[in-house]
Amino acid sequence: MALSIPPIGGAITSPLATRVQSVTAPSSGATSAATSSTSSTGNQFTNMLDQLSNAQNQADVLAKQAATGDLSSIQALTMATTEAQLMTQLTVTIRNRALEAFKDIMGMQV
Repeated sequence: MALSIPPIGGAITSPLATRVQSVTAPSSGATSAATSSTSSTGNQFTNMLDQLSNAQNQADVLAKQAATGDLSSIQALTMATTEAQLMTQLTVTIRNRALEAFKDIMGMQV
């Protein structure tokens, strides 16, 4: 049984690999640069979670088709489940790194 994550919002337009982009800040000052960077990073995380949800949903649909005998391509099922697994591992790794960074920042002496 796969965990289903409800979509956060927005449509998925491209695979995860093409969503990794560099964040560029506008040249109108440090405050607007920080706001733009935070907003862009937040949007990237939201898009990544949406893609993860869609990949898991697709794998679930194909798994149900396989269970009922309606699956036309076992390769599609294998690829979908592997993609969902890798995207989940990537999401967990990013979460773990973010928590480690937060703990390091909170442990700093001022």
